[in-house]
Amino acid sequence: MFKKILISNRGEIACRIIRTARRMGIPTVAVYSDADVDSLHARLADEKVCIGPAPSSESYLSVDNILSAIRETGADAVHPGYGFLSENAEFARALKKAGVAFIGPGEKAVTAMGDKIESKKLADKAGVSTIPGHPEALKDGAEALRISKKIGYPVMLKASAGGGGKGMRIARTDDEVKEGFASAVREAKSSFGDDRVFVEKYIESPRHIEIQVLADAHGNTVYLGERECSIQRRHQKVIEECPSPFLDAATRKAMGEQAVRLAKAVDYVSAGTVEFIVDAKRNFYFLEMNTRLQVEHPVTEMVTGLDLVELMIRAAAGEKLPIAQKDVKLKGWAVETRIYAEDPFRNFLPSIGRLVRYAAPEESNHVRVDSGVDEGGEISIYYDPMIAKLITYGETRNAAIGHMQGALDSFYIRGVSHNIGFLAAVIAHPRFMEGRLSTGFIDEEYPDGFHPEDVPHDDPVLLIAVAAVIHHAYQARAAMISGQSSGMERKVSDDWVVVLKNESFPVTVRTVADGYEVTAGNAELTVRTGWTLGDPLFRATVGDRSLTIQVKRLTVGYRLVHCGLTAMVKVLSPHVAKFNALMPVKLPPDLSRFLLSPMPGLLLSVSASAGQEVKAGDELAVVEAMKMENVLRAEQDGVIKAVHAGPGDSLSVDQSILEFE
Repeated sequence: MFKKILISNRGEIACRIIRTARRMGIPTVAVYSDADVDSLHARLADEKVCIGPAPSSESYLSVDNILSAIRETGADAVHPGYGFLSENAEFARALKKAGVAFIGPGEKAVTAMGDKIESKKLADKAGVSTIPGHPEALKDGAEALRISKKIGYPVMLKASAGGGGKGMRIARTDDEVKEGFASAVREAKSSFGDDRVFVEKYIESPRHIEIQVLADAHGNTVYLGERECSIQRRHQKVIEECPSPFLDAATRKAMGEQAVRLAKAVDYVSAGTVEFIVDAKRNFYFLEMNTRLQVEHPVTEMVTGLDLVELMIRAAAGEKLPIAQKDVKLKGWAVETRIYAEDPFRNFLPSIGRLVRYAAPEESNHVRVDSGVDEGGEISIYYDPMIAKLITYGETRNAAIGHMQGALDSFYIRGVSHNIGFLAAVIAHPRFMEGRLSTGFIDEEYPDGFHPEDVPHDDPVLLIAVAAVIHHAYQARAAMISGQSSGMERKVSDDWVVVLKNESFPVTVRTVADGYEVTAGNAELTVRTGWTLGDPLFRATVGDRSLTIQVKRLTVGYRLVHCGLTAMVKVLSPHVAKFNALMPVKLPPDLSRFLLSPMPGLLLSVSASAGQEVKAGDELAVVEAMKMENVLRAEQDGVIKAVHAGPGDSLSVDQSILEFE
């Protein structure tokens, strides 16, 4: 077994690997950039080495810098996690030359499967179902257009070295091919240093289902069931689950056997994933093979009871797999949601900043949190904006979803925008609950983007009752303090008016021995809670239902968060409520004349100039953030009055780029 493992990665996956290595008694080395000097993964490891400046090209993607860290620490093995150098053949060769074990597949598999063009050819030769398309890199936009027409629309333009949704564009028209090809080439070069792009047929309304494989150096290869990864945005997975609610046993077996066949064709050793797209008739087609640990591997671990990181380490050390295919059993159901620092109400644009408050749900047999941050940490512009992965387990799919809903309510984050409300809305969506999924789910259900009104709430009366109870408790404390100072007892009123979304609801709150009795409209509710003033999580039993609501006391009123819904409420005395109803509503300033940067980032291009007429839908600017290009378009016809920023400028949130007449 290895004496010391260096982890050539950062964030939650580095922390995840450290946890398993520590359990196995193997010391670990963390590498970190200047931006990650105070990061959690650097603090958790037994040793740490700085490998360069913040940009990943100068640190986490620098083979020379990581080799230097290996020599400095004497590590005899490297776990690459996912992303960065995890599928880099040059890195695998360099480690082999240095006599250091790579905890992953051999160079042959990394090379063959790391190129999407070559991997498709190899899969076809191995008898794996593949998507119709052009097997060579496109020379230019003209060739992209000619071949796309030959294949037939819609088509998918894809970076050959791509992953994580980068360098991918769907095109349904000639114009979309021209624009998509240029954009995919730029993004592929920026993200992977490889601007090759190919094209294939785009399968409409597919499911994205992948097979987890595991192999040792002794010829043993098994598949560990599947993961449903169809809930995606911009080709980036958002929610995953194991098993899939769609596959039957026969399809699962056929997909698993093809995945094993492909792994054997490249002498695969370690954990890997073969990704397929599956149509409505359960026909499946090879998409790609990821020669590394997947982000969503925890759902497989929860359902199989296996530690994939440990098995990767043991396989790299030459040990045989402890299981055969007949030993693989899928028990129960697991769901994973990815918690990102992004604003779902602003087209999911990245959010950066400090985690002023960070409290993850308590872990249990049903809840697992894989995170690489803690309170006070910073979400940087340089790296992926993932905050954590939240995984829940249940005996059934409904049970796993139920645990996820409760855990999302308990995930407390302040300081950056996040997507928890969006995740809660998707999890509660009737179509998701029924398992009617496709990779187009988000675009189909939220065609105009995600808005506050898209967040469902099963019972707004709960929020009204809880707000009244919280306010009643604060007023009771104020009365007690006032009474102590004046020597006169003050009585707290039982009657309140809760203002929610500019509507007023009379509420009566009575304190009883084991909690509160609340009357809200026609509803009679018993609220039992051990909540104390100032606690951000209001945990209670209302009737026979347990719930968690996030609470923040404001200057006037409270902010409550539950089931993804953020509600601003006021609790007033009936007398004050009459005057509140007469208050004018303050309107926000009109900024419609400006094109504002929706995120911090780098302005790549400006496509308009002063005096130019533009039409709705025209491209105005391209902003890059976290290696993703974001095209900003005109929302209506107009004339440009002034240009306030130029290519190469670093933009802050809501900084003006253009002004309209």
